Amino acid sequence: MPDPNGFLRYDRRLPARRPVPVRIMDWREVYPPAGEELIREQATRCMDCGIPFCHDGCPLGNRIPDWNDLVRTGNWDAAVESLHATNNFPEFTGRLCPAPCEAACVLGLGGQQPVTIKQVEVEIADAAVARGGLRPRPAPAPTGRSVAVVGSGPAGLAAAQQLARAGHDVTVYERDDAIGGLLRYGIPDFKLEKQHVDRRVAQLAAEGVRFRTGVHVGVDVTAEQLRAEHDAVLLACGALQGRDTPETPGRPLRGVHQAMAHLVAANRVVAAAGDGRPALATLPDGTPIDAAGKHVVIIGGGDTAADCLGVAHRQGAAGVHQLDLYPEPPVGRDAARDPWPTWPWVLRNYPAHEEGGERVFAVAVQEFVDDGTGQVRAVRIAEVTVEKRDGRRIVTALPGSEREIPADLVLLAIGFEGTEEQPLLSQFGITRNARGAIDARPDWQTAADGVFVAGDMHKGASLIVWAIAEGRAAAAAIHAHLGGVGTLPAPVDPARQPLAAR
Repeated sequence: MPDPNGFLRYDRRLPARRPVPVRIMDWREVYPPAGEELIREQATRCMDCGIPFCHDGCPLGNRIPDWNDLVRTGNWDAAVESLHATNNFPEFTGRLCPAPCEAACVLGLGGQQPVTIKQVEVEIADAAVARGGLRPRPAPAPTGRSVAVVGSGPAGLAAAQQLARAGHDVTVYERDDAIGGLLRYGIPDFKLEKQHVDRRVAQLAAEGVRFRTGVHVGVDVTAEQLRAEHDAVLLACGALQGRDTPETPGRPLRGVHQAMAHLVAANRVVAAAGDGRPALATLPDGTPIDAAGKHVVIIGGGDTAADCLGVAHRQGAAGVHQLDLYPEPPVGRDAARDPWPTWPWVLRNYPAHEEGGERVFAVAVQEFVDDGTGQVRAVRIAEVTVEKRDGRRIVTALPGSEREIPADLVLLAIGFEGTEEQPLLSQFGITRNARGAIDARPDWQTAADGVFVAGDMHKGASLIVWAIAEGRAAAAAIHAHLGGVGTLPAPVDPARQPLAAR
């Protein structure tokens, strides 16, 4: 039974981040491991609330009070088992998820600070490695059925692991040169060091999953070939179609790029450098996209923008401005707008923000300014108001508010428009919907029989917990479709949406 008075005896505390002057000199993770005393103290704050709304905040259905109490009592092995019962990759979610479970913590209703669920989770996950490694759990007997998983991000890997443990023959196809999807080349090492990805890939391989990298499905391998070689196909290709701003004057100038191009290039040079100092980042065609010595402007206010900010600091930017279309959010929850336990609109300060740079709210770019040679030299911005009318966003520039910000490198981090258009879709006879995503029937099948979809490719750009949850649920549907014995866990259905006020 949890300690009903723990939250009264202990305040919310997180381990201290590595000092800014030290951490911007390397690419290691910002947070050092928490000591066992701190993490047991924080787990003790999980009260005996009776109805754990954190379960509703988390689509995976994580047994949060259970493993908090196991950590409180020092039963780490049982905590590891409890956590992995619902989450294939807690070391990923514990580092990358923004923790909607914490926004739904009952302590938030009482005016207290929520339990540090995310930190406890990552410490349990790391304890699993420290206390014997990630032991493979191969299936006792094969089913004789084969599944192709296209895409090796968290949705694809979660589905692959579930299906392999059920005895199916699973092959994961990845067009990049290494497994992991966005985890590999989209997320900077200061948030997720790639050793964590490597450990899981090794575990999946030991469980029988086969990986084929450098394979662009739809080009190198056709849909017809996939159908011939496998009994079912899962599409988990993500939602990498970056939102652009082609109507803004000066958009074709050199030095204006999609944010993801910057992150991928930076991750590649860090991976190639190992423990050495990375070389300057470039695009595949050799175009420089490194921030070293440059005035950088990042357009967007979310996770991707913060990732670019941290990368720019480590690359040695001369200065960074981060522009946000919306006004500065409040520090605390506005209960009238976002009642507990929904995800609140609040000011979120990422570790990258304490490393430097300037945030500018309620502005929009009016023009990318040419230096006379086709290279961007500045962005012209204006203060704006934003309102919603009939479901449409209306942005109005305030007269006389225009000014210029120096810019040698501009990164567009303004969201994603869904999954990329690609030959594989037409080969299967599948079309993207109005959101750029792929629709799924209640059994996770697409319009093509035997072809399933999960993760961002189905949901649109979302959280890693949703990707894993959808991967697990789609695996359960595939297992049933193939006539597998018993059932696999299915934490969500295709229509499930995040917790929201109605």
